[in-house]
Amino acid sequence: MRTTSILIFIIALSTFSLSCKEKVADQESTITETKTETTDEEATGLDENGDPILTGKTEPSAIKQEPYTRWFTPTYSDYKVDTESLDPVMDELKNAKITVFMGTWCEDSQREVPSLFKILDKLDYDYSNLTLITMTEDKETPEGFEEGKNITNVPTIIINQNGKETNRIVEYPLESLEKDLVKILSGADYSHAYAEDEE
Repeated sequence: MRTTSILIFIIALSTFSLSCKEKVADQESTITETKTETTDEEATGLDENGDPILTGKTEPSAIKQEPYTRWFTPTYSDYKVDTESLDPVMDELKNAKITVFMGTWCEDSQREVPSLFKILDKLDYDYSNLTLITMTEDKETPEGFEEGKNITNVPTIIINQNGKETNRIVEYPLESLEKDLVKILSGADYSHAYAEDEE
């Protein structure tokens, strides 16, 4: 009997443990316009906490508002920026154009994006150079912003210099956001966590 109970628990746990790279089961949803300072994003359905899932081009300020403050604020507040590691590439980072594909429903996005914003805020980064794209659990947007971008996991942080993609951080940094950014911006050898899957 005990073995059966343990087996049922393990099956139930594996059913609810979903990575941001996996497709989550379809949820009954309605599409509503959000009432935030945003451009094209919409709320498409609800995540497991009952929060609206944003999709589309999104103003960074949108994820700093309720209900997303539940995860944004504590992560942002607790993150300690390693400015010493960033020092060699401060100017390059300030001048880089950054595109972030994320899911407001995704734990990896909820961890990495507030941390990235804290790094950028520390540098007085010009957010007009950052494009934030929020995605469905299927890694899609109504406008198709993901087309041709090979977005398989979120968050995907794409660094652009001189009008072209330099490299990207996919789902999580290999060392830390700061150290990975230094490698990318300095032109050092860097392959993101899923680079082998793309070959």
